[in-house]
Amino acid sequence: MDLKIAVAGATGAVGETMLSILVEYGFADADVHALASEKSLGRTVEFGNRKLDVEVLDDYDFSGTDYALFSAGAGVSLVHAPRAAEAGCTVIDNTSAFRRDEAIPLVVPEINADLLEGLAPGTIISNPNCSTIQMLIAIAPIHALAGIGRINVATYQSVSGAGSKGMEELALQTRDRLSFREVKPAVFAQPIAFNAIPVIDAMQDNDYTREEMKLHWETQKILRDDTIAVNATAVRIPVFFGHSEAVHLETVRDVSLEEVREAMHAAPGLELIDSLEPAQQATAVTHAAGKDAVYVSRLRRDLSHPRGISMWVVADNVRKGAALNAVQILKTIVTGQM
Repeated sequence: MDLKIAVAGATGAVGETMLSILVEYGFADADVHALASEKSLGRTVEFGNRKLDVEVLDDYDFSGTDYALFSAGAGVSLVHAPRAAEAGCTVIDNTSAFRRDEAIPLVVPEINADLLEGLAPGTIISNPNCSTIQMLIAIAPIHALAGIGRINVATYQSVSGAGSKGMEELALQTRDRLSFREVKPAVFAQPIAFNAIPVIDAMQDNDYTREEMKLHWETQKILRDDTIAVNATAVRIPVFFGHSEAVHLETVRDVSLEEVREAMHAAPGLELIDSLEPAQQATAVTHAAGKDAVYVSRLRRDLSHPRGISMWVVADNVRKGAALNAVQILKTIVTGQM
């Protein structure tokens, strides 16, 4: 494939996964450049059966680069994504930098790939938050069937959402707990090993966290319906990979559970588990980690509302919730298929 692709944040967990998925999804022969900060100069990263020398993002000239995948933090994207776009490079940004900008498409290819049609070179495209992606892949078929008026969701998010330092903190605290040593939080506000912390990201003026508000803002934008109300609680739990969500929604119109099942089975990127056996229920460890799909189990009627539906949703937050979605956007633009 005669393309020049840059990956900014290539030494991070998401960047490394992007490089791996680029190979898996047909871009192994592309001219790929791994970009990171100056402190990573001299390092190499794997790209299929090749090793790429890490280049300094600050010094990189995006002229002649067709696509750039950014996952180096919102601050970095705000500086360098516009610079890349001005050079004619199409940017797929995996940070929160541009998600609320109405002029910039916020894309989950399984849901709103039509936004990618006819985009000019130099466009910036935003990747949604990982927890939003998995929830919307699960509920979009229901929205198409009967409309969604309200969503209550509690997310149980793995430490990889906080990057490699979050994973290291969980590992070290687990060791210290089991060795009866003092646990010292650094990445998280409280100990994460054997615990659940009901705060992710900064607290907002309305007493919700920014992570919780992302689910509200991004759901309305992606589903193109600003009447949908989203009430979220985001919790960090001691799992390395894979976010889990308890989703309770209310449809606008009556719809049977059988119609919902049929639509979910037909939806791209979604795996619905019909079994009621406890050992078959989707979990972050047994189903999501390392996989491309979003998994749904425990689909049922909400006993407290006549049009209520409840479900359990899991997905790999680093893979599907970040890297894969970005590569699917790229592949959709280049080939017309995810």
